[in-house]
Amino acid sequence: MAVQSWEERLAAANTAAANNTTTPTKKPKGFFREWGDAILFAVVAATLIRWATFEAYTIPTPSMEHSLLVGDYLFVSKLHYGPRTPQTPLQVPLTHQTLWGSSLKSYSDAIQLPSYRLPGFSEVKRNDVVVFNVPFEMEHPADLRTNYIKRCVAVAGDVLEIKDMQVYVNGKPAVNPAQSQNRYFLQVAEPVRDKVFQDQGISDFNSPNGVPQAQMTQIGPAYVVDATPKTAEYFKQQPFIKGVVIDKVPAGQGEAEVFPNNPDYPKSTPSMTGVAKTWNKDNYGPLQLPKEGQTVQITPENTPIYQKIIMRYEHNEGVTMQNGVLLQNGKPLTSYTFKQDYYFMMGDNRHDSLDSRYWGFVPADHIVGKAVLIWMSVDPYADFFHKIRWSRLFNFID
Repeated sequence: MAVQSWEERLAAANTAAANNTTTPTKKPKGFFREWGDAILFAVVAATLIRWATFEAYTIPTPSMEHSLLVGDYLFVSKLHYGPRTPQTPLQVPLTHQTLWGSSLKSYSDAIQLPSYRLPGFSEVKRNDVVVFNVPFEMEHPADLRTNYIKRCVAVAGDVLEIKDMQVYVNGKPAVNPAQSQNRYFLQVAEPVRDKVFQDQGISDFNSPNGVPQAQMTQIGPAYVVDATPKTAEYFKQQPFIKGVVIDKVPAGQGEAEVFPNNPDYPKSTPSMTGVAKTWNKDNYGPLQLPKEGQTVQITPENTPIYQKIIMRYEHNEGVTMQNGVLLQNGKPLTSYTFKQDYYFMMGDNRHDSLDSRYWGFVPADHIVGKAVLIWMSVDPYADFFHKIRWSRLFNFID
């Protein structure tokens, strides 16, 4: 006769009980529950992809022409420089500043978190085309400020200078983008056919049909166009053009609008009394870009250069400005050590770009990502059958 231990008896009893227990039937999900779960999964997945890998953007203004055109649709990589942790967590997913098709805010700034950058596989390099949150905007948190796209012409620690429209970095001429543009006056005696401008890829986004219109200028009747040097040479050879004059500001003729003559654009009153009183958009600097860990002495002359960094970008406590002097906790600030890197951004359309020449440095924590690919391009002025610029589709961005 077999003998069972108490453990065997207990196991046998449990097995019998299990066999006598009927498995409850799982209730199937309802139609709306099933679709709700699918939509929730899609939103979460899209949000994570948008935050950590790639995000789609469009080009709305001509500041990067002809490298990037109005109507180009881009993929911007967050992987290159590393995605940032959200600073503003209370936000409707897949929105930026407002709810779709409205002016209602899509976020609450009741909670603001420190922002950190996860590791990427590249640093911001000279000549990268970069998307960033524009630093001078104050009506939104830093990670929700308006996105700008420009070319990085100088990185932290570089000395930047512009001489006669040519950018120099650390004393050496920078490589000019192949499709960069400048502004020219095309002197004429009679109107030029619209097709001439269209064939040369010249647009005027202030004109209803996108075609430049003749106007009276300081040098007489002329078309004011943004064009590449190659296109300018083409017009010089045309019999219907009396002259081609580049629109540039001579060295020594200061412009009050440039940084740091306008130290807190757009809130400051421009003045031309500091180190930059002879600087203009075509002759600028020399200016050294702040680097993390670098210490500088603060003087009345360089205070306009550093005041936004010290007062805003690096979140220092107790810093105020009084009679042009930076104070911390009521005492004059005599030196300062930078907490992050800074970059200098310029548009490839050099005479039609609101960039670092006007509002200063871009902090590292404002960098969004690197523009890598044009996946679609739509000509805003073309007819239906020529709307898509097929030759630009899936072009990598240099």
